[in-house]
Amino acid sequence: MQPSFPIPTPLDYFAALVQSDEQFPLLEASASVAQDEYPEMDVQQVLGDVDQLLARIKRRLAADAPPLHRLRMLNQFFYRELGFGGNANNYYDPDNSYLNAVLRTRLGIPISLAVIWMELAQGLHLQVRGISFPGHFLVKVNLPKGQVVLDPCSGQSLSREDLVERLAPYKEQQRLEHGEHFDVPLGLYLQSARPRDILARMLRNLKEIHRSQSDAQRLLAVQNRLVILLPEAWAEYRDRGLTHADLGHTDEAVLDLEKYLICADEARDTAVIADRVSALRRLRH
Repeated sequence: MQPSFPIPTPLDYFAALVQSDEQFPLLEASASVAQDEYPEMDVQQVLGDVDQLLARIKRRLAADAPPLHRLRMLNQFFYRELGFGGNANNYYDPDNSYLNAVLRTRLGIPISLAVIWMELAQGLHLQVRGISFPGHFLVKVNLPKGQVVLDPCSGQSLSREDLVERLAPYKEQQRLEHGEHFDVPLGLYLQSARPRDILARMLRNLKEIHRSQSDAQRLLAVQNRLVILLPEAWAEYRDRGLTHADLGHTDEAVLDLEKYLICADEARDTAVIADRVSALRRLRH
């Protein structure tokens, strides 16, 4: 009789993908997020669909095509021919963050479009990186004559003036919060984002959508992934614990909130959270 092995859950699969920062499989890990909403989805099919797109664009390019030509051909193919772009009419639809849905509808948000676009660009041997720019994820490409920053919703190249203009509302908000002298040079906002941080931003977008829609079950699914992805982001334990409490999962809520109190002992809200833990403990008795 053959020994039986437990079938890994979607969360087990996700945990295996994001275990190490070495060769972090951003496309596969990002695609796997959709399994919470689409349990029957085949992640390998999503990867295969992107591979097919890459094969199509590669057939049109000479092996020795210069990087700028490859970039222009990719943008022509991705935005004009395939019609990928931002879902301006329904920006907060969770499907905009699920790569299987983005590939089907050709509509997404900056970060989901960027993940697919970067996979294609890397397949064309372009040096690309994501940028966690405030309010709107961007991508950058290193070319022989310099660096280009692009909007992943349109492929538009952004000048320094464009970037300063986009940053202005955020910097104004920071000055209101931190004082008139608060200022950070533009270059610091254009640093490369690690694949782990890109995936965290994608999950936090979903987290905010489900939180704003008071959808606690979907919110919890995203929070489970965030805790796996960022095991030392203590605020994620607090937030998940509060969701567990809202769902009536008292034991799980206490575990998460106690972990937060132990590990984030200098946080400003520890007294409030400690009170919440006491109230939850009373519910158990």
